[in-house]
Amino acid sequence: MYPDFSYFVAAVFGTETGGFFSLIKTFGLFLALVFVVGGFILVAEMKRKEAEGLLLAKPIQRWVGNPATIWEILGNALVGFLLGFKGVYAFMNGQEMIADAASVLLSTKGNWVGGLIGAALFGFARYWEKQREILDKPELRTFKLRPHEQAGNLVILAAISGLIGAKIFTVIETPKELLADPIGMLFSGSGLAVYGGLIGAFIAMPYFIRRMGFKIVHIMDAAAPVLALGYGIGRMGCHFSGDGDWGDPSDLADRPDWLSWLPDWTWTHHYPYNVLNEGVPIPDCVGVYCHRLEPGVYPTPIYEIIMTFTIFAILWSLRKRIKVAGLLFFIYLFLNGLERFSIEIIRVNTDYTIFGIALTQAQMIAILFMLTGIIGGIIFWRRHQAGKPLLF
Repeated sequence: MYPDFSYFVAAVFGTETGGFFSLIKTFGLFLALVFVVGGFILVAEMKRKEAEGLLLAKPIQRWVGNPATIWEILGNALVGFLLGFKGVYAFMNGQEMIADAASVLLSTKGNWVGGLIGAALFGFARYWEKQREILDKPELRTFKLRPHEQAGNLVILAAISGLIGAKIFTVIETPKELLADPIGMLFSGSGLAVYGGLIGAFIAMPYFIRRMGFKIVHIMDAAAPVLALGYGIGRMGCHFSGDGDWGDPSDLADRPDWLSWLPDWTWTHHYPYNVLNEGVPIPDCVGVYCHRLEPGVYPTPIYEIIMTFTIFAILWSLRKRIKVAGLLFFIYLFLNGLERFSIEIIRVNTDYTIFGIALTQAQMIAILFMLTGIIGGIIFWRRHQAGKPLLF
């Protein structure tokens, strides 16, 4: 496993772990890749829907030539403050950053002097930029806002709302830890519930899309393949970092004969050097992460990678064939729920008894996803057959 990039460099070039490359955390790297790849595909799909006339450019009016407003200056100053607050602290506490960059960046730790200097520089930069554009007589100009040009903003908004939702669901799952240390739980870098992230984005994104003036249902369809692929890439980060999203203990002796051709690590994996440092110590290991699981466990992230990439392939092949707006998204919801419900059977997780049936939190949400996919798909199909307008 590669808890940070220095472990990958060490495996390839035989170098020591640690140092500069340890700042690059494997899971964070894959998480960034989710948004880069997702943004690229979302732009392509929104462009295609524009060409089909499903997403229309929106005329907007904007004043040109005015000086910077106090809110523009304050907005830039806030960004500068955050960068200075965290950046200076990270520079002055390099070893702490190397040990756990996420916890530092998502904590309340920072350098106030660096933050104030950053706020002043960024605020003045915005003021100066607008001063150079001032006209003797400001003009109200009309611009065309094309939907795909907002894809980047949509990705950023989805990331923010998703991270908030993921953190909320994580602390809900651990109420005792939340009550014991609410600030620490909310601002720590650990613990992000995938379904919490999805639900957070589902709640927030329709509001932003409607504010932008676009049809929500067409954006949903454009995002469906992106969500499936992004989930799979995220699970790659889980696997290669060894972040704990593995399965129950497994034994090669229990592997069916018809699967004997598969490599042993696809049935049982020990996750050496996992980022959680769980398991037993690895003899003669030098470094921060020196544990491996004993016994081995089902490598459920690998199974999810295969399943979610398959879902992406299905959605990608259907996206031009399905003419019912919204149906592709509801198919995604059903397949996502089916995938997650299935994998939870062999995953390590907390069970809750509902009506005498033991289910994990993820399985409960997966059932809601499947039901929503079926019911929503039927409703949108019937409305399309009846020639009724889109619901949203």
